[in-house]
Amino acid sequence: MRALPDRRGYFGEFGGKYVPETLMAALDEFERAYRKVSRDRAFRREYESILANYVGRPTALTEAPKFAALCGDFRLFLKREDLNHTGAHKINNAIGQALIAKRMKKERIIAETGAGQHGVATATACALLGMRCVIYMGEVDMARQELNVFRMRLLGAEVVPVSSGSRTLKDAINEALRDWVTNVRTTHYILGSVLGPHPFPMIVRDFQSVIGREALDQIRRRTRSLPDVAIACVGGGSNSIGLFFDMLRHKSIRLIGVEAGGRGPSLGQHAARFSGGALGVLHGTRSMILQDEFGQIAETHSISAGLDYPSIGPEHAYLQQIGRIEYHDCSDDLALEAFHRLSETEGIIPALESAHALGWMLRNGESIKHSGIVVVNLSGRGDKDVPQVMARGDAPSS
Repeated sequence: MRALPDRRGYFGEFGGKYVPETLMAALDEFERAYRKVSRDRAFRREYESILANYVGRPTALTEAPKFAALCGDFRLFLKREDLNHTGAHKINNAIGQALIAKRMKKERIIAETGAGQHGVATATACALLGMRCVIYMGEVDMARQELNVFRMRLLGAEVVPVSSGSRTLKDAINEALRDWVTNVRTTHYILGSVLGPHPFPMIVRDFQSVIGREALDQIRRRTRSLPDVAIACVGGGSNSIGLFFDMLRHKSIRLIGVEAGGRGPSLGQHAARFSGGALGVLHGTRSMILQDEFGQIAETHSISAGLDYPSIGPEHAYLQQIGRIEYHDCSDDLALEAFHRLSETEGIIPALESAHALGWMLRNGESIKHSGIVVVNLSGRGDKDVPQVMARGDAPSS
């Protein structure tokens, strides 16, 4: 499993580099720089020092017995990526890539964002390291994540609204790639998920794999055993592959990814790639994509901006194909229910993205063995989503 991707950037039939010739040299340069710093102890010390003393790693593993009781008969532990500086797992990758960009002597950073958490993390990394920062964000996502837009600008980033297409994450990536083609000599693109052309899916995965390494160590110390089940929401797939990667070799661990079921099963009403997707190429990589009968990229919907994307990381597509990870979906309404229930029972307000993993458990927890040990990646905190939930009129139960 660790041998993948192959040298061409493929996970089985998924992955690769489907980009203009202009970007091939930049991708090769980035991969060379990454492999060099991977062997550089000074780089590792600097990166790990920032994670420990700035980001706040290791993050806590919190048991959630009252929420677990709503789902079934098992012990539930939350991997608290919401406690990272900036409030989500995205900072792990943003810091790593920004440090590589500094070594590549890039003057300017660009990024895309949907829920805003990757944009905030990238803006934070650039402020810390003294780099120029431009963030592309769809206008729909800017409206539903207004707080994060303000945070990015507060951190010194330029936030560029994207008005084309569905005005969501897909279109923000399109614009970021166009910018990179134009400014490739001076600019590095910090892609935020395990998407895009090789080597991005590999590098983002490696930076996020700290989540699973920590979780395994913590759960062993707490329970003296491996977890029976690990669950995470899946948009592009960075938080989930981060949790799952070091668990893949432990065949006894059931791994579950939860996609956005949206408003229903019709194309355009959800973002569940394994429920209605087909093989195709989007944003430089070959993977499962939601598309219509003519092969056009379909519109998607999710209450959570971070899951509202028509494709999925190529490693996820491969792991689903070989049966190592099972993928399910969770509706908007069920995610909202979980959002409220975790807040009320445990005093933890989850991001709407993470609430999809929790929502799946509310309806399917009985499929988990009695007295089992479950780890859920709480990939972000819900502060950013509170205005959106309030605007919907979804009142607390008490």
